[in-house]
Amino acid sequence: MVLLQTFDNKSDPEPIVSALTTDGGVIIADQVSDDLIDQISRELSPHFDAEGHKFRNDFNGYKTSRLGGILALSTTSQQLIAHSRVTEIADRVLKPHCVSYRIGSCTAIEIHPGEENQALHRDDDIYPIRIPQVEFQISAMWALDDFTEDNGATRIAPGSQDLRPISDVTDADLVQATMTKGSVLFYLGSIIHGGGANKSELPRSGLINTYSLGWLRQEENQYLTIPREIADGYPEDVRRLLGYQAHDHLGVYPGDLDGLWFDS
Repeated sequence: MVLLQTFDNKSDPEPIVSALTTDGGVIIADQVSDDLIDQISRELSPHFDAEGHKFRNDFNGYKTSRLGGILALSTTSQQLIAHSRVTEIADRVLKPHCVSYRIGSCTAIEIHPGEENQALHRDDDIYPIRIPQVEFQISAMWALDDFTEDNGATRIAPGSQDLRPISDVTDADLVQATMTKGSVLFYLGSIIHGGGANKSELPRSGLINTYSLGWLRQEENQYLTIPREIADGYPEDVRRLLGYQAHDHLGVYPGDLDGLWFDS
């Protein structure tokens, strides 16, 4: 069994990207402070209580709460979504295949006690094609709590970016991405994975952000999900990630001279 490699938060990006592309997933321990994580959790908490149940179904689970449109709910989350560690990894994985990349989706997930294993899946199966040697997206799962084997740490099948059938994956092929609060798990869009069962007595929360090639349709429509007055309040790098920029000759806007859809 291939175990996910864990790097410290001072590691150079090259070995991290090498592990990510080889194994399909990699962990960076303690990338951000507990204080930052706690602030994001405080901002998300009332929204989990009010609307986290809306996404419950057979796939997401019935004891799991979810939130979308995170940048409309937590301004502090921008520090994770546009974190320099995220962009240096995404640059190396995605930029060879696009002019720019952008947020595919941002989702906060809270797995409650008694939840079962989520169905295994690939995130980029939302796209109807495959291009050999091209990753359509990568994901960054931030631990808002410690991720343990008991509380539902994400299950990953290392090496499954080889596009083996999901039905061929057995429990012996899976490892759990155990990590401390403030750590981040990167994984490829082509990797087989799923949330774990929560056998503990407390919920565990994570913030999962996907980054997709700039010429692909975003999974979550950021222009409608994030009100324009909120989007305008974010710095340029965040607004670009939201999709307020052209990709070469795609998504151009009349009068746009620098590829940016908003006033700088």
